[in-house]
Amino acid sequence: MSKIKIFSLGGLNEEGKNMYVVKVDSDIFIFDAGLKYASDKLLGVDYVIPNFDYIKENIKNIKGLFITHGHEKNMGAVCDIVSEVPTLKVYATKFTANLLRKELDDSNITFKNLVVIDPHKKINFGKNSIFPVRLTHSVPDNVGYALNTPDGTIFYTGNYVFDATMLGPYKADIGKLAYIGKQGVLCLMGESMYADKIGYTSPKNRIDKLIKDTLNKTEDRIIINVFTAHVSRIEELFNEISKTTRRVVVMGHKLQGIINNILDNNYVNFDRERIGDLSNINDKDAIILISNEREKPFMNLNRIINGYDKYVKIKPTDTVFFMEPINDYNEKLAIKVVDDISKIGASVVTMSRKDNLLHHASSEDIMLMLDLMNPKYYMPVIGEYRHMVANAKCASHVGMKKENILLKQNGDVVTFVNGELKDVFEKVKVDDVLIDGNSSQDIGELVLKDRELLSDNGIVIICSTLDKKTKEILAMPEVLTRGFIYVKENSELIEEIKRISLEVIEENKTDNYVEYNKIKNGIRER
Repeated sequence: MSKIKIFSLGGLNEEGKNMYVVKVDSDIFIFDAGLKYASDKLLGVDYVIPNFDYIKENIKNIKGLFITHGHEKNMGAVCDIVSEVPTLKVYATKFTANLLRKELDDSNITFKNLVVIDPHKKINFGKNSIFPVRLTHSVPDNVGYALNTPDGTIFYTGNYVFDATMLGPYKADIGKLAYIGKQGVLCLMGESMYADKIGYTSPKNRIDKLIKDTLNKTEDRIIINVFTAHVSRIEELFNEISKTTRRVVVMGHKLQGIINNILDNNYVNFDRERIGDLSNINDKDAIILISNEREKPFMNLNRIINGYDKYVKIKPTDTVFFMEPINDYNEKLAIKVVDDISKIGASVVTMSRKDNLLHHASSEDIMLMLDLMNPKYYMPVIGEYRHMVANAKCASHVGMKKENILLKQNGDVVTFVNGELKDVFEKVKVDDVLIDGNSSQDIGELVLKDRELLSDNGIVIICSTLDKKTKEILAMPEVLTRGFIYVKENSELIEEIKRISLEVIEENKTDNYVEYNKIKNGIRER
């Protein structure tokens, strides 16, 4: 019999930053380590990750970090974590591990504890074991994790859908799920992102018809904004392109690397001779693929729109195709990008949020998973609180008792003793770590406040050089401003600031001493 604690360091009541901890007696298992895209209010912040002090403080008892699949919301914090905790073991399937290696190389991080695992092969950790089960998602080798304990199984789904048309490395093993359910599931941790959507996600996750219609109706060049995370979408795109005579041009080192990876490993079958180069960019029948950056959605497309790309310029005859529906977190940015493209005169094809879904479990998928697993307790995870509430309603529909459905926030600890829920109201410290550029140091609230003030008020810097010995002024005051005034139209104002600054400096220096504080305060006041 065991004492089991389950809690989240990130991923509850938010989109992204998924990181869940299960502690069985002294053994600790961590599932996923994702990032969250920064909002407009987080000035200069590239992305947000969970505070991982818990990992640093408990590293001796951590058996491993288990990644479900290769999406940034599930593995985007791994590089930041292992750079500080290099002894942490990270477990991932082949495709996910390849993506992680590439990110580690790009970040110049040497990491030797990445373990490649196979779906449906048990990994033993003493009295406990981990069993990865293949589930369907938009990337190959996606798995959910069954943590087998003496008191029953804790099953973490990650992201999933049930779609019988997705085969090979995408195919969910429903038989294994049912078998685990029959063995006894203590707690199921199921995703919530689409819990408020009625019915199954499939077939709304398929876009082959939309791609086919766009290719057939468009005579000129097509620029496609792809999301490298959704490999199944790239496969659908390549399948439809194969039926035409068009040639593909892949832009960007990262996107080229991912496409080479999926072609080399036969995740996608496509004639490589149909992939052109820069000489084909302006061909009338070219299909140009560009991708998003993880920290800044639509950054590459914005660069093209603003004329900063060396190779691609949007023409009025072009069609720009967005291969993902616009989401809540990037809606304002996406609408501005679409507007800018329309001003150029190009056509835009976007996806309906209602009719074109991503590969997340809708209400019927969730109820099918609950039926297969038949858990004693159910904990909705992955999504905003409204999604988690909808997920809880799905559990109620299939007959789960209200007291066995666990709606929690980040840091809230669920405790089981000998297989029974105990209300101990324990909390673990949780926080956001704001990542700016390549720095893994949290930039903090004070820095953000400074940036906010600068964005509202601007900055004025006054510089002057004095001789260290004689205190004589060697360089007259210079005025540097950013976000304060337009300098070319305010030369008289700048000259007056210089005159006042010189006056204050002269008043507060002698041949032997300079009153620096009085100079600073005097210039400010005048």
